[in-house]
Amino acid sequence: MTVPLPVDLAVAGLAVGSAAALSGIGLVVCHRATGVLNLAQGAVAMVTAYALRQTVVVWHWPRALAVPACVLLFAPGLGVLMDLLVFRRLQRRNAGTVETLVAGLGVFVLLIGAAALCWGLTPLTDAPAVVPARPIGLPGGLRLTLDTVVDLAAVALIAVGVGAVSRWTPFGTTVRAVVDNRRLAELSGLDADRVSSVGWAFGAFTAGLTGVLLAPALRLDPYGLPLLVMETLAVAVAAGLRSLPLAVGAALALGIGQSELTAFHPSGWGGPLLQSAGADLFVLALLAVVLLPGRLTRATGGVPALPPLPALLPGVGVGAGAGVGSGVGAGAGVGSDVEILRSLRRCACLVLLLAPLVLRGGDLRALLPGPGLALVLLSLVVVTGYGGQISLGQAGYAGLGALLTGTLAADGVPALTALLVAVAFAAPCGLLVGWPAIRRRGLALALTTFAVGTAMSRLVFQQPYLTVGIRLDRTGPWANDRVFYAAELALLATALLLVRALHGGRTGRALGALRDHEPAAYASGVNVPRLKLLAFTAGAALAALGGGLLGLGAQAFDPDSFDPVLGLLWFAAVVVFGAGSASGAVLAAMALTALDAATSAGVSAAAIGVLAVLRGWSAGSWGRWAGLLRTPAAQEPQPDPPVRLSPLGRRIAHQLAGGGR
Repeated sequence: MTVPLPVDLAVAGLAVGSAAALSGIGLVVCHRATGVLNLAQGAVAMVTAYALRQTVVVWHWPRALAVPACVLLFAPGLGVLMDLLVFRRLQRRNAGTVETLVAGLGVFVLLIGAAALCWGLTPLTDAPAVVPARPIGLPGGLRLTLDTVVDLAAVALIAVGVGAVSRWTPFGTTVRAVVDNRRLAELSGLDADRVSSVGWAFGAFTAGLTGVLLAPALRLDPYGLPLLVMETLAVAVAAGLRSLPLAVGAALALGIGQSELTAFHPSGWGGPLLQSAGADLFVLALLAVVLLPGRLTRATGGVPALPPLPALLPGVGVGAGAGVGSGVGAGAGVGSDVEILRSLRRCACLVLLLAPLVLRGGDLRALLPGPGLALVLLSLVVVTGYGGQISLGQAGYAGLGALLTGTLAADGVPALTALLVAVAFAAPCGLLVGWPAIRRRGLALALTTFAVGTAMSRLVFQQPYLTVGIRLDRTGPWANDRVFYAAELALLATALLLVRALHGGRTGRALGALRDHEPAAYASGVNVPRLKLLAFTAGAALAALGGGLLGLGAQAFDPDSFDPVLGLLWFAAVVVFGAGSASGAVLAAMALTALDAATSAGVSAAAIGVLAVLRGWSAGSWGRWAGLLRTPAAQEPQPDPPVRLSPLGRRIAHQLAGGGR
């Protein structure tokens, strides 16, 4: 009997859906046990898949030993280490969403860098399968494969087991108590650290299982698999980070739907677009979920009243600029020391930017991306450092600038004109994130920006019908690398002056108020929606300008140069070097460019990952460090300002003081 094609496709989609369900279960359970959304889930999956390949293919372990060692020991052990070395301290001091976000991104970037150092960036196609894809015949001619059956059985067993433990065991009650109020649970004698370790271990176990199940059907590389697993965030967010049945149901539905869409081959201009949408259904689902009004805010536990972002931005609150901490009352001596440090940073930036001009051709060519990357990172300073809005999708705007520049240049438009026109077209695209950002902050905004950047990468940059034949040739004077680098420096200097003008004056003070305390900014009359739109639009323009320069420097459009995972690396680098100052963006860009040019692949990511983990882990000390910069007089309690009373108020005060008797 012939099985209908839709049934065959549905069965094929169960394999992808079950892997996504496992990832969703891990994300939900980890969030329920720790209160943290594990953004390093994809990196843990990738490292576990590499570990299984290392043991089976390289060391020739039997699979019966390698699979349990990697999935049941290595992955959970990695989760426990993440808890002990990174997240436990943050949870004990009730760290805010932004601090845990930065720490999670640091772990993510660190694991990617470590994988690149150990196994390189060349994709591998020999990842071993955990279970062979042996066909199993069913009544009616329906055929399943053994690996799909095992995957579905694992999903059902794990989901039922977690539900039973949560509902009917004392440990489940302990987990709920710790998540609701960790300090109160500890005062009641509950072991909150044990609960946290179990949550991280289980989340890492499901991540590792997801990685080893997906790797045989994909190319194993440090960037592709982590991004694919991160796309399953749609499943967890759709379930409100609470409901396991919803997470499993959403994962299986998306897996089946993505498989069913492969049967459609429409003709015409919309055919390739529909096919790419079907192949990236999880991305579209993530984008839809994060843009759904109210859904993401409820899933991430609401919006904190006071985002602790300034603690992560060196320079903010210590005379960082006009209206941004300029009134801390630092003494003359301390102020001069701060100015000396700033001058040293600026001198270092100037030296790093001018040094390539005296290098030979090959060395200069390797450092050409520096100013362009500095512009992309400068966009993060504007959005995050000045405006306090977390953005993980700036790589998307950079890629859009490069693509538009190449498209215009292919039509004969001069390179500089094409670049400026591309920036003018890309800048309004910042409203794609700026508009949802009006009512979002913290983790909700981070996921929204990541979803938009990922959608740009998957649905635009990775589509041959949009990018084939795009070349960013440099003709005329720009054909010379030294002249082009000087032009990059001129554009970067212009952007720095514009950003300085934006940061100063009333706009700078309003952005500082928005970053420090959004409700207070609303109450003081600041037009918060307009400011957010301005920050994201300016950020999109800067990122597009930098992306166009990156493309012109390489003289080609490479979608991998604007991968969403690179966007996470760039965000972590800006936080490490100082998102509160433009010089931090320049230093971060030149450091990344120099490390990539002088060392092997993965060194820059590993270094930034370590520093980002340390920054998130010790973020609370930065506020105390800033307080040490104040003079004793500035730290003494200041007298309250005189209160101005109305005539009626003065008469009442006079009577209360006995003057009316």
